[in-house]
Amino acid sequence: MLIDGTNLILGRVATYATKKALEGEEIVIVNCEKLIITGRKKFVIEEYQRKQKMGHPFHGPFYPKMPDRLVKRIIRGMLPYTQERGKKAMKRIRCFIGVPEHYKNQKMETLKEADSSKLETLQFITVNDLAGYFGKRYT
Repeated sequence: MLIDGTNLILGRVATYATKKALEGEEIVIVNCEKLIITGRKKFVIEEYQRKQKMGHPFHGPFYPKMPDRLVKRIIRGMLPYTQERGKKAMKRIRCFIGVPEHYKNQKMETLKEADSSKLETLQFITVNDLAGYFGKRYT
């Protein structure tokens, strides 16, 4: 299944992807940088800064800075990734910045239950903006 992440809520996309991956379906999420995290910008940024500063610089835990890896890490938190079925499910999920050439001609789906038009508030931040605060390293 090919999911276009433009203006979709990250948590809802992540739960949908984990359920489908545990069932054995291949999931590809494109445009990860355009996914939305709901909440006040200030509090969302502070929470991710706290996660990034945890631990030791050489021993972890390591928290990613790039949008596609950040989305994959959030999805990993919803899976039993230490168990065999969770490891297999993680291998079935792929996240990309933008749309790769391989997937350009394929039909992309959007999830109606994860659409940002359901938001009652306008307080949100995109994954791209969040990654920008941590010093993303791509163009």
